[in-house]
Amino acid sequence: MKSWQIVRLVAGFFVLLSLALGVQASPIFMNEWWLAFTAFVGLNLLQSALTKWCLMETILRKFGVECGC
Repeated sequence: MKSWQIVRLVAGFFVLLSLALGVQASPIFMNEWWLAFTAFVGLNLLQSALTKWCLMETILRKFGVECGC
């Protein structure tokens, strides 16, 4: 997998997990504050789209993951 694919995979997983933990109708509901994590992931994706820089992608490249740009 390329670094951009891993970033999107992890972001999607975090959004789904935080929604499952933050929505009261979910069987694994913990607390509404998990929805703040959903907002954080969304803001981070927005920031990376506007600035064309993502910290996780930089870290993945340092670990030798191919860019795929």
